[in-house]
Amino acid sequence: MPHKPFSQSCENNKDVILQVIRNVFASPVTIWEIGSGTGQHGCHFARHLPHVIWQPTDRPENINGISLWRDESQLENLRPPVPLDVCDAIWPCGSMDALFTANTLHILSQDQVGMFFARLATYLSAQAVICIYGPFNYQGTYTSDSNARFDEWLKSRNPASGIKHIEDILRLAADASLEPVSDFAMPANNRLLVLRRNLEAIRE
Repeated sequence: MPHKPFSQSCENNKDVILQVIRNVFASPVTIWEIGSGTGQHGCHFARHLPHVIWQPTDRPENINGISLWRDESQLENLRPPVPLDVCDAIWPCGSMDALFTANTLHILSQDQVGMFFARLATYLSAQAVICIYGPFNYQGTYTSDSNARFDEWLKSRNPASGIKHIEDILRLAADASLEPVSDFAMPANNRLLVLRRNLEAIRE
């Protein structure tokens, strides 16, 4: 029997994230999770948000691990994970009304983050809501010494990765017709951004 993948950081942050997203996603909706990782978040959130449908996605090599968590959970509102790379020209969905992603943008290069938001411009519905969790730089600098060390570690593994500047993220979001709603301070020097699509404002 294969062992489920495990992330201690997911265990550490799942409850504090839930406290925010249970208010953001208070109505029935299908939530697409981009970069589901181990699958722990999806199981936890689907269990505590029974009114939503949770759709995990990740790169093909992580699908089996996510499936192990889903199969064990036996949650009817947790769908089987589907392969999705943010750089794919075509995503396996029609229109998305809600999206969640955690600890993904600092793994991607700046170009890949640009591709991510370009896909959102294509696939998000007119009033979609998205939540983005992770560390960000503000006013061109780190928010803590630990984030500076984390960024150095990320770049030692992949020089193209690293903590992104919030100003760049909001600029890309605006290009995808996304407006900032909230920016929550979270433990361990992370943030949770809430953005809402507003196509009417762009048309005006």
